[in-house]
Amino acid sequence: MGFVDEYRNVEAHDGDLLEKYKRHLRLQRHKIVGIDIEYNNEPEATQKPALVQLSVGKTQPVLLFQLSAAERCTVYENFLADPRYTFASFTIGGDKTRLERVNLEVANIVDILKEWRVPEATKELDSLADVADMLIDDYYNNMKKNITNEEHVHWFSLPLSMRHIEYATKDAYAAYEIWNRITLTQDRLRCAKLEKEEPPKKHPRSSWGDSTW
Repeated sequence: MGFVDEYRNVEAHDGDLLEKYKRHLRLQRHKIVGIDIEYNNEPEATQKPALVQLSVGKTQPVLLFQLSAAERCTVYENFLADPRYTFASFTIGGDKTRLERVNLEVANIVDILKEWRVPEATKELDSLADVADMLIDDYYNNMKKNITNEEHVHWFSLPLSMRHIEYATKDAYAAYEIWNRITLTQDRLRCAKLEKEEPPKKHPRSSWGDSTW
């Protein structure tokens, strides 16, 4: 997947990509959406989300919704509030608070760091990059972030630079990919456990006895 091979500016009322997401998710057993949020540069007490990025997998485009520049979008709000989808992110406490300030709610959101801890963690909380490096290092190492701390405060700028777009896209996809892999691994472990606990099947005895012909 080329993260920024193609970039198209989508108007706020254009629900085409979200409809494509819905069609894709209908075919998935686990309806996972990677979500990440970037903020404006106001003080933390009043800080609001400037950008919300969504990913539903490597084969699908990543949606970047610049809240600081867009009008309210009912289709987008309804998608975030749909309980059928599992939105996966990291350290979501602050995200929820900031989203509430613009009257947005994500109905079913999973904090990956609470649900799954890095086994060899050396810090109280590991960053997205730390977890991604351990789980999908072969892929994520090829898409390291290249945005400086000075650039990080400009999420409200119009238009976003290609460096900001690439950064945001990678984070949304990484959140999706990590939770998808964890979910699939948990499925396999459950199946293996059930198979192990299943009693061996008894073969019915032949009415002719145990003789071998």
